[in-house]
Amino acid sequence: MTRILLIMSLIGSLFMAANVAAETRIKCASTTSTQNSGLFDYLLPIFEKKTGIKVDVVAVGTGASIEIGKRGDADVVMVHAKGLELKAVEEGAFVNRHDLMYNDFVIIGPAKDPLKIKGMKSAADAFKKISGQKAEFVSRGDKSGTHTKELAIWKTAGLDPKGQKWYLEVGQGMEKTQRIANEKRAYTLTDRGTWLATKDKDKLEMVVVLEGDPVLFNQYGVMAVNPEKHQQVKYKEAMQFVDWLISPEGQKAIGDFKDQHGNQLFIPNAK
Repeated sequence: MTRILLIMSLIGSLFMAANVAAETRIKCASTTSTQNSGLFDYLLPIFEKKTGIKVDVVAVGTGASIEIGKRGDADVVMVHAKGLELKAVEEGAFVNRHDLMYNDFVIIGPAKDPLKIKGMKSAADAFKKISGQKAEFVSRGDKSGTHTKELAIWKTAGLDPKGQKWYLEVGQGMEKTQRIANEKRAYTLTDRGTWLATKDKDKLEMVVVLEGDPVLFNQYGVMAVNPEKHQQVKYKEAMQFVDWLISPEGQKAIGDFKDQHGNQLFIPNAK
């Protein structure tokens, strides 16, 4: 009897080992906003249940995510700096890029809004006012999609704040940047998804002071690492993930994702 139990135990162990060996995992490098907002926690279990593929997320800034993909250290990349994405595709680092979803950026600041930015329509004009008054501004400073957008707004305003005492580059993700801005009673640029998902949790004493400027549109894209550049990548499985995200089912899942107050954080617009 003991021998039979031992054999059954060995068979069970071998079966479990075979299952582990057969498990398919892919790595997705993505911006912090998709992680901070809770989007991946919502989407990935749905995709895994459908395909059996587990997705491991590396959440860093857009610039760092693209570099990870370029090195072949990820299989798929989901980011939000379309110009940088298209350039990387043109260079041959990625293939099959698709628009995926969008939301927008907003400027947030202290609840009392000492500069009276609320009511302004132009993000560039708001930045000019911040610079003119030398009010503290916290920048992610990490070459992320949000940082890229912020720099573009400063350029439109005809200003270069780098090195100014009131301009703090923190090299952090969006949620931490918001917390630092909150502590310093400073202004910052954030994406609406992270803002809505974290403002209550982090007890931020801040408000949206400017929104709605067309320049604040925030497009997200997804693309696979080029297997001709990096033969080790799991291209087939990465494309299963991409194809699911842009499918009617994946797009519906993105649209169904909401914060604790019922706000839709991302609008699907796959092409």
